Amino acid sequence: MCGIIGYLGYRDAYPILINGLKKLEYRGYDSSGIAVFYENGYTLYKSKGKVNELKKKISSIQIKGTTGIGHTRWATHGGPDDVNAHPHVSNSNELILIHNGIIENYHAIKIILLKNGFTFKSKTDTEVLVNLIEFIKKKNKLSLEEAVRISLNEIVGAYSIAIVEKYHPERIVIAKLGSPLALGINEREFFIASDPIPFLDYTKNVIYLKDGEMAILRKGEELDLRKIVDNHKLSPIIQELQINLKEIEKGEYKYFMLKEIYEQPKTILDTLRGRLTDGLIWINGVESNKNIFINAKCITIVACGSSWNAGLIGEYLLEELARIPVEVEYASEFRYRNPILEKKDTIVIVISQSGETADTLSALKLAKKKGVFVFGICNVVGSSIARNVDAGAYTHAGPEIGVASTKAFTAQIAVLVLLALKIGKYRLSLTEYRYNHLCQEFGLIPEKVNRTLEMIENDIEKIAKAYYNVNNFLYLGRGINFPVALEGALKLKEISYIHAEGYPAAEMKHGPIALIDENMPVVIIATKKGCYEKIIGNIQEIKARKGKIISIVNEGDVQVSMLSDYVIKIPNISEELSPLLTVIPLQLLAYQIAFIRGENVDQPRNLAKSVTVE
Repeated sequence: MCGIIGYLGYRDAYPILINGLKKLEYRGYDSSGIAVFYENGYTLYKSKGKVNELKKKISSIQIKGTTGIGHTRWATHGGPDDVNAHPHVSNSNELILIHNGIIENYHAIKIILLKNGFTFKSKTDTEVLVNLIEFIKKKNKLSLEEAVRISLNEIVGAYSIAIVEKYHPERIVIAKLGSPLALGINEREFFIASDPIPFLDYTKNVIYLKDGEMAILRKGEELDLRKIVDNHKLSPIIQELQINLKEIEKGEYKYFMLKEIYEQPKTILDTLRGRLTDGLIWINGVESNKNIFINAKCITIVACGSSWNAGLIGEYLLEELARIPVEVEYASEFRYRNPILEKKDTIVIVISQSGETADTLSALKLAKKKGVFVFGICNVVGSSIARNVDAGAYTHAGPEIGVASTKAFTAQIAVLVLLALKIGKYRLSLTEYRYNHLCQEFGLIPEKVNRTLEMIENDIEKIAKAYYNVNNFLYLGRGINFPVALEGALKLKEISYIHAEGYPAAEMKHGPIALIDENMPVVIIATKKGCYEKIIGNIQEIKARKGKIISIVNEGDVQVSMLSDYVIKIPNISEELSPLLTVIPLQLLAYQIAFIRGENVDQPRNLAKSVTVE
């Protein structure tokens, strides 16, 4: 979850590192640090807090050197402070390391090192790793790269690392297992980062290290890529990135989250482009595995967080349109509960924005080990999930910088709609009329999302001003909009720190109704085609207990509007496609409340964008 960066070349390293860390803060912002190397020495600074605190600390200091490494932290082992911040230094002060991931057997290694005279300043697993490398290097009189390779073969856990030796600043050794690591290559220089965004200004040529690979970067020399397990030399595969720099800038918006909410008409259109044309749906990963989808007897969707909520919507879609039984699993539970997966006629769908989510990646590997066909839905090209699935579909949402997912979520739903329609067409579980009607409506979704944003802005602002100071919210939905209620509650919790819960509306009377009083705002998704009469009954139950009703309704609604304290209107749409519209006001409401409360919308406390540790 942490962000790492490094540079080896001919430019001053410090500006590259500090600017790169700013772009990586979505991965963690508890503390940060840099080390810049010169001949026979280095300058190292660390600071608790965000990268700006580090920048202030060293603003008046000239830092020279063309080799450097940096880190922005999401705390795992040890609290967020200057001592636990990276980079970490070995006992001799000769090895300097940054690390993303968790070393699971660090305690056992630490005991061995303590018995051999090593001391520790921090509570991190990273300081244990850098001293293990030093111990093996000195005891066996090895080169740095060989000591790193042997040490990593003793490690249990996940890591992406970069390490530099004090007296050899012309060389950086990097390695990866389970945590992402991208290597940018330009003439006479190398860029290291957790993702390519920090070095897009300099190069679009990138190598994504695979699990179990390490690389030795030497100034002025070709890349040396190897297998960690046996030192076997590999031929690197260089990819050219297609990211536009404007996609990772806020532009006129105060926060990335707001920008990304308003980008959704475009990102959904990009997800549909080339896949939905004149009633025809084309998904390469499905077309090339047609018989697997036709003959599937069950589907298991595995994901975390907002992607899990998208998976729940996928369950409704696939069961309704393709008539295949679907189970939705939390990846963190799936991998530990010995799931029943039949090799024949079973499909596992894994969903992840980053394509690096540790629990989801482990679930993928478990399914593959059992011989099950795995289909991936993710946003990041070349990510670990994208490389390991049997087939899949990219969402094409573009870089999502705000920690709270918005456009990636709706892009995932769009792919799931395509998938359900396509499989339903294959399996003849849809009438020709229904299929064509939904395809036609689906093509209008980007325009309707744009119209929704135009319609709701003023209403959302009024509601946010009325309720920004409450302690609790309740979100209710039925059918395919129950997962939308979950997502709305999650968004509010993530960025405003107001306690919120999502429930199926009919379940309210089985417990949550005890919480309702005149101080409890209740957000109800009350579209006309989704158990509308039943929803009206639920609203009456809330009003009888003086709860405050905020309803999301279709244009032209009368009954629910009359019963509500606040009404948010969205365009009319088929129920199967409605989550793509109903979630928009919930995203914007969470944003507006957090903004009024003065919270950092893009970097909510304790969270990180890409969860690459368990």
